[in-house]
Amino acid sequence: MSSPVPISQLSNSFKQASLSPKKEVSTSPTSSYLDTALRSRALTLNRPKKALKPFSTGDIKMLILENINQTALSTFHKKGYQVEFYKTSLPEEELIEKIKDVHVIGIRSKTKLTANVLKHAKNLIAIGCFCIGTNQVDLEYAGEHGIAVFNSPFCNSRSVAEMTLAEIIFLSRQMGDRSMEMHQGVWNKKSAKCWEVRGKTLGIVGYGHIGSQLSVLTESLGMHVLYYDILSLMSLGNSEQVSTLDELLSNSDFVTLHVPETPETKNMISTPQLAQMKDGAYLLNNCRGSVVDIPALVEALKLGKLAGAALDVYPAEPRKNGPDFQDGLFPEIEQLKTLKNVILTPHIGGSTEEAQSAIGIEVSHTLSNYINEGTSTGAVNFPEVALRGLDWDQKNAVRVLYIHQNVPGVLKTVNQILSDHNIEKQFSDSRGNVAYLMTDISDVNLDDIKNIYEKLEGTPFRIITRILY
Repeated sequence: MSSPVPISQLSNSFKQASLSPKKEVSTSPTSSYLDTALRSRALTLNRPKKALKPFSTGDIKMLILENINQTALSTFHKKGYQVEFYKTSLPEEELIEKIKDVHVIGIRSKTKLTANVLKHAKNLIAIGCFCIGTNQVDLEYAGEHGIAVFNSPFCNSRSVAEMTLAEIIFLSRQMGDRSMEMHQGVWNKKSAKCWEVRGKTLGIVGYGHIGSQLSVLTESLGMHVLYYDILSLMSLGNSEQVSTLDELLSNSDFVTLHVPETPETKNMISTPQLAQMKDGAYLLNNCRGSVVDIPALVEALKLGKLAGAALDVYPAEPRKNGPDFQDGLFPEIEQLKTLKNVILTPHIGGSTEEAQSAIGIEVSHTLSNYINEGTSTGAVNFPEVALRGLDWDQKNAVRVLYIHQNVPGVLKTVNQILSDHNIEKQFSDSRGNVAYLMTDISDVNLDDIKNIYEKLEGTPFRIITRILY
């Protein structure tokens, strides 16, 4: 073994190496024949993608409602779409008139796109729900008429989880009542029936993106977490999954709901479930207004069965902000306003700048990808289909998007129509009664495109035909 080299000499050697040309430490593989022989796949991956435009539909017209975030509007304007924007939802009669000619509509939770509304939309190809839920849209009708529906299922989950955490602490300390009393000029310093959340048990109904994040946040405060879900899900931290809803209700000091609106979750929490809860427990609902039986909740609060509740969602909600919002809503709202330690908020769980910006970006990009490329990945009611983009230098190539009824023989008919041209790539998928075919073909001119479009439009099981070139 050679004798050790003094540190000073090593230091000088490193300095000299750093100053010497072509002595840098390489962070890439050593050179090989690949440096001179470029691979076709690498060329394909590095080529810019071809921007596509629609044939036969003209400019894309959009109707954007409910004050959707500026990030979405910026995306749409950059794409060159024609955008009609409103800060509120529209009455059904006005909505029917506005929707007749648009290709895309963007909404949040207040606009109801029923079958009666959608049947008037002759050019509609996509709906963007700039929120988590899609229950405000008749998904079945939309899907069967070739209208893809996109949403943002995760972007505001952190905002909802943080607000729920705040409500747990507010309820346990009766902070809402104390704040209201101070605004009314009353000083009421008290500790009776006010608790720390440390050591208490939180029951989470629905352990999805919101519920699981809330689980982690509340454990950091020293809470014990139980959760109930119809799926068997891996717990985060020390949380425990229970096998029944009753088991969760009877063992939790706080119960918070994070489930979707389905027929199974309607009035999921009613008189029998409230009776199962601990005396003096708290109920929080930041998911959907139909999940809690409001008259039963009011009765439980009046009787003192529950020590408090927090509601951010309701069976009916007004279309716009302003005073006298209770007009036309459910009658129990007046009783809820008079009860102690009840937090009422106007559906603001996901209403943070960060969440709305992220939702605007996600949904606007998803819609743009569907409009410009035909990519339906992320659609909630529609076959999810995607192809890699056409290369920028691919000339005389088009993308055929063909939405049709899911019956035998359709692909054979379509491919016969396309048989005079080279099929570069093709992908088809179905969902229920609807199927979606994407095909890239080459060696076509404008006359060919017109001929292909007219033939596809004449096929018996067609729903929507689009050609991008």
